[in-house]
Amino acid sequence: MKADGYGRKPGSLLVIVFLTVILTLLLAGGTAYFMGYLRVPAPSEEHPQIDHKTAMSDTKKEKILYWRAPMNPTEIYDKPGKSAMGMDLVPVYEDDMTDPEAVKIDPVTQQNMGIRLGKVTKGPLIHTFRTYGHITPDETLTAQVNLKTSGWIEKLHVDFTGKYVEKGEPLFDLYSPELVAAQEEYLVAFRTVGQSRSTGRKSLRDSSRSRLRFFDVPESEIEALEESGKVKKTVMIRSPLSGFVIRRNAEEGAYIKAGSMVFRIADLSQVWVDVHIYEYELSMVQKGQQAEMTLPYLPGKTFSGTVAYVYPYLQPKTRDLVIRLVFQNPEMELKPEMYADIRINSALKGEGLTIPSEAVIRTGRRNVVFISAGNGKFLPRDVILGPLLNHGRVQVLAGLTDGESVVISGQFLLDSESNLKEAVRKMMDAKVIGKAKKEEAGFFEDME
Repeated sequence: MKADGYGRKPGSLLVIVFLTVILTLLLAGGTAYFMGYLRVPAPSEEHPQIDHKTAMSDTKKEKILYWRAPMNPTEIYDKPGKSAMGMDLVPVYEDDMTDPEAVKIDPVTQQNMGIRLGKVTKGPLIHTFRTYGHITPDETLTAQVNLKTSGWIEKLHVDFTGKYVEKGEPLFDLYSPELVAAQEEYLVAFRTVGQSRSTGRKSLRDSSRSRLRFFDVPESEIEALEESGKVKKTVMIRSPLSGFVIRRNAEEGAYIKAGSMVFRIADLSQVWVDVHIYEYELSMVQKGQQAEMTLPYLPGKTFSGTVAYVYPYLQPKTRDLVIRLVFQNPEMELKPEMYADIRINSALKGEGLTIPSEAVIRTGRRNVVFISAGNGKFLPRDVILGPLLNHGRVQVLAGLTDGESVVISGQFLLDSESNLKEAVRKMMDAKVIGKAKKEEAGFFEDME
């Protein structure tokens, strides 16, 4: 071989070119690696990344009972694989089935479900009734003006309903033939006694005087009759008490039969309020409790009263109970037949356990709450409830202890999961029993 101009042979030149290319490739690969152009492939479903710590922890877990679909807990399989929706099956371990009704949820899922917890606390049992009532006159401060003899109204002094009258104020003048005859009889007896002091004539005078009293003729009218010595055609009927005329059945010149009610008068300085409560609230109401009342036409003003009476029977149509409240009415702001908003504060004796009312799942047959057992584990618990209390709480008579944590939000999802878990457990038990029976039958067939 001939050498080139530099004295090198052609074979040695090829070797140098080859080595140069190899060195260049190595330098480019190293530079690309350190510059981040070469990356480790991300784990995928086909090539998942292996976590040795997870693998070691999985080996320590207990036996896998079955595999279930992540979106349908009732879709279970004996082996891992894909669900009907094409999703990877989730293993269910033996330690998860120790309590059939227990539900175990990781913290992330709890947050997604919106699970919130509340405490079982012990304290005073205060319940506030919020109901309605209507104002009525105090029946002990009302009176009716009736006639014990028939007659005609000659003159009417109170000519409209709603008028205020004082005690003893004239209401109307009545002409009655019986009253005229009674006056004449009394005048004869009175004059006879004045002329003679005999006991028999005094008795006759007293008897005639009593007859006028029985007709409700006031003493002032009898004394005026004695002084004048003349029989009056009419007798003045006066008001028996001070108050408002709330009913009037009288017209001037009208004929009134004996026993008819002519006026009804009510003293409204004190009124009653009939309040309706539910049957289950009866045990929390007693005489003497304080009550507050507000009226729509007087916003911002509160009236204070007391419970005066609890009726001993329920209303047959509404199935509620009526209690009577008493309110003072010095300014006549409380008018009969007004509707009012009532609030009664009731404090039960002693203290008790309470929980938020929203924590209770009411099925109709039982009341269930979910308690937190820690580490994401929740257990259902049957409870016996007492009355509803203030601030959205309810008394717990049995089933919980002081300081336990109950689920107040998301408990319906936990209840669904618990019911599904119980259903799956029963399915698994039935499957195991069926498998055992088949094996037993095969064993006896082999024996034959």
